[in-house]
Amino acid sequence: MADDYLVRIGRLIRDARQHRGWTQTQLAEALGTSQSAVNRIERGNQNISLEMIARIGEALDSEIVSLGYAGPMHLRVVGGRRLSGSIDVKTSKNACVALLCATLLNAGRTTLRRVARIEEVYRILEVLGSIGVRTRWINGGNDLEIIPPAELDLDSMDTEAARRTRSVIMFLGPLLHRMDHFKLPYAGGCDLGTRTVTPHMTALRHFGLEITATDGTYIAEVDRTVAPKRAIVLTERGDTVTENALLAAARHDGVTVIRNASSNYMVQDLCFFLEELGVRVDGIGTTTLTVHGAAHIERDVDFAPSEDPVEAMSLLAAAVVTESELTIRRVPVEFLEIELAVLEEMGLDHERSPEYAADNGRTRLIDLTVRPSKLQAPLDKIHPMPFPGLNIDNVPFFAAIAASAQGQTLIHDWVYDNRAIYLTDLNRLGAQVKLLDPHRVLVDGTTRWRSAEMMCPPALRPAVVVLLAMMAAEGTSVLRNVYVINRGYEDLAERLNSIGAQIEIFRDI
Repeated sequence: MADDYLVRIGRLIRDARQHRGWTQTQLAEALGTSQSAVNRIERGNQNISLEMIARIGEALDSEIVSLGYAGPMHLRVVGGRRLSGSIDVKTSKNACVALLCATLLNAGRTTLRRVARIEEVYRILEVLGSIGVRTRWINGGNDLEIIPPAELDLDSMDTEAARRTRSVIMFLGPLLHRMDHFKLPYAGGCDLGTRTVTPHMTALRHFGLEITATDGTYIAEVDRTVAPKRAIVLTERGDTVTENALLAAARHDGVTVIRNASSNYMVQDLCFFLEELGVRVDGIGTTTLTVHGAAHIERDVDFAPSEDPVEAMSLLAAAVVTESELTIRRVPVEFLEIELAVLEEMGLDHERSPEYAADNGRTRLIDLTVRPSKLQAPLDKIHPMPFPGLNIDNVPFFAAIAASAQGQTLIHDWVYDNRAIYLTDLNRLGAQVKLLDPHRVLVDGTTRWRSAEMMCPPALRPAVVVLLAMMAAEGTSVLRNVYVINRGYEDLAERLNSIGAQIEIFRDI
């Protein structure tokens, strides 16, 4: 029990430190102790007095740490309020985690601008830090500096952090060029049913990587005599599969052709970053990528990932379900064009600014103003397709939008085994969502939303959809244990409050 208490206190201290934008060294200096002592405290491996907890709380300006209570975060939502004003879209969560994995390719310093400060990023940073990579938040905590060591210490990997994110699977591509044998924990993340890693293994086998799975661990062996002899054809046009193949190809001293590649937003940002590292990538934005790799990469690079189209869709859906007029700025329109076309057919009243370039100089952005609209159900079903089709992660938001529209909408989420099931949680809030099978739901509108208290679904996008419905419902709702939302959204409750929502963060004491 005592050990569990120390682990919980350590996690609170770690989270507060990262929220402040400090490294362990900076906290150690403020406390007059060593970085290794702070590391032991955060891992729960050192006894800690109430006096020290208070000192840490004072240093980090964090009452949570000084009070010393743990427990999940909850949201109390007073609904039925109209949103107004404008809000900026944050940088892409999926691009940021891919770029953090990609920094393992580079022996030089990498600076990433406006990195999303979310749980998924924190978990990857914990894994990187545990294997010897130096990371620190700079420029007021807006940007992130990453400096890898000459040799990685994989034996010290923070396996708990690694198991809490699926993104760690993208370590395979960079690591296969750094060592002949290594281990990697099974990936975790959202509960979305079985998602096979076979496409990753099939792609990386071309670079000599063989994987054996045992006791929750991938055991990797690399045969240096094996190299791609022909084009790699991905058996799944997945985003992380494509990224893993790109990461492996980047350090392959030769030309690699990847076919059936994803051309989605996070893949494009990774390609732009690889070009900054000196790796030429032909065919960006298409399903055939040709990578001119480099055996050694050592560059000091500065890169700004683009904005997140899924967050943009979240904010758009928030405006629709609350019948609000809202301007969403810095929307990556090329990754929302199908969604906007569908919504336009449904009757969405909106206005777009002229296009302008993102900070990466490549992605097209607009400012999007959404107005209250009388929506009709779409004539065709809502279903995802690989880019440039409707984004897989945007499908759940159409459940809330369809519930606000007149008529009946069929939503077919064929990618995930059980994500559609979580959309039936909207029924607790007054929607009429009928589950046809694990992949299809039928949504009847229009909905008179009502307040409720419920547990957060264990999948990121359905969890946000439930939150948006609570914002539309008159009365007070409670959404319990919202860690999954914090995995993918930075300060979402506070940002929604800035445009008129009323959401309170609280914990059980």
